[in-house]
Amino acid sequence: MVLNIEEQKKMEHSGYRFAGKHSHAGVKICHWTKKSILNQGECYKQRFYGIESHRCLQMSPAIPFCYQKCSFCWRDLSLTKIQWDCEYDDPKTIIDDCIKSQNDLLCGFFGNDKANKTKLSESCQPNNAAISLAGEPTIYPEINGLIEEFKKRNFTTFLVTNGLLSEKLKNLESEPTQLYVSLDGDSEKTYKSLCNPQINNAWNKLMNSLEYLPSFNCRRVIRITSVKGKNMGNIENYGKLIKIADPDYIEIKGYMCVGYSRERLTLDNMPEHYEVLDFASKIADEIGRKVIDQSEVSRVVLLK
Repeated sequence: MVLNIEEQKKMEHSGYRFAGKHSHAGVKICHWTKKSILNQGECYKQRFYGIESHRCLQMSPAIPFCYQKCSFCWRDLSLTKIQWDCEYDDPKTIIDDCIKSQNDLLCGFFGNDKANKTKLSESCQPNNAAISLAGEPTIYPEINGLIEEFKKRNFTTFLVTNGLLSEKLKNLESEPTQLYVSLDGDSEKTYKSLCNPQINNAWNKLMNSLEYLPSFNCRRVIRITSVKGKNMGNIENYGKLIKIADPDYIEIKGYMCVGYSRERLTLDNMPEHYEVLDFASKIADEIGRKVIDQSEVSRVVLLK
């Protein structure tokens, strides 16, 4: 068992539910899934990419595992582990249990008069997997099999990685629908100070992933979490790095001062939307791209 009973209870109290019997995979209902069911809005990913917020399964096969301890992460980093030295559950078990747990967590909406009954019914059969809930999903030994199993069930898949396992990306036989690589620093110094990598040569490994990204056939996205006073600096450097990756899209999202990140950063580090837009516009000009969409409530800007 990866997490002990007390650690599991702590995470379950925060809304997580674990899948399988080894406590490394799990699900949590996204804020926007709930909002969508109540007809109170949708996630920006629905606006940008066409997925349906109420049918999204926010999950991870590697909840406790990550090679970074990012200052802006809203998770409890005291639970973060690096070495995978235990047994693990197979993709089918993980997906089955995640869907069941999501349905269990949503059951209360059936008694809510404000819930959209059509959406609620559809939410019981999710069709998009956001493989990004917590941890670094590519650490899971069967990440390729997980994506393949989702495909067999006609899911679209959004895989988010910090890029430190470039060899895993190179060996992916089954590509996700959309692959995100996080780029949260314009230089190695900025990256190290903000993302706190827990392994050696992390920056070089990330660079390897950026160089390999153009070889993917799926939709490719560079994601930048912009933290005011920390990484909204050298536009020219960001431009050079993004040109190496040559993504289809660039998502630039403002840091949100929520969760455990409040122990490491402050409200002063949370940029206003106009600041995110200004930062994104400068990057767009630098690399010859355009701002094509934005969501003010989520403080995110999309470049293409």
